[in-house]
Amino acid sequence: MRIRTLTLAAASGAALLAAGVLPASASGATPRSAQEGSVSAADLLAKVTSCSQISSGKYKTDDETSATIPVCGKNGAVFWKADMDIDCDGQRTTNCNEDRDPWYQDDTAFHQSDGKPLKAESLPYIVVPSSSSIWNYSSAGIKGGGVVAVIYNNKVEYAVVGDTGPTKIIGEASYATAKALGIDPDPATGGADSGVTYILFKNSKVSPIESHSAAVTLGDSLAKQFLANN
Repeated sequence: MRIRTLTLAAASGAALLAAGVLPASASGATPRSAQEGSVSAADLLAKVTSCSQISSGKYKTDDETSATIPVCGKNGAVFWKADMDIDCDGQRTTNCNEDRDPWYQDDTAFHQSDGKPLKAESLPYIVVPSSSSIWNYSSAGIKGGGVVAVIYNNKVEYAVVGDTGPTKIIGEASYATAKALGIDPDPATGGADSGVTYILFKNSKVSPIESHSAAVTLGDSLAKQFLANN
């Protein structure tokens, strides 16, 4: 849950269905494929071409940008289109630590089933803005461990809601999420300046949160339901 003090432009080098509970064995492996599940990026993107804004205001993508990004509502989901900054917070690993990440913090808002912080290097997760007058994620049916379809360059990666960030900035995901989508995951210089779509499925929850295979299985089911209901 980082609060960045340096400009991100410099840092990035330019940035079960309705209940949604699906138990599965934990897996810490970095996902091997960036096209996960059976629902295509094109089919998902076709459902989010227009925005019915549910946030009271709009978000910035970086400290120095204007607030232009709304949170949008759909049947069974919320979504936004933004950039991707790299979150390396949580357990210290080879690529996520104080030496590699100028904003590193050794905790995440949501924790593994054993109580430890998440592992940004191996677990695909996204960051939601902390609740504020702009938008309250929990009131919208979004919770820690909820499933997210992250789409970039015609690829779909399923992730979980794993951390919270600044109240006025949106568009951030873990090292593992970026790597799986072919985005430079370096926490200091990587990320994507634009073109990332985040679709968060309401009232979903992966159990345990650290199981990426559970996120993919549940995400694929929820994505199919999303297409049918929108």
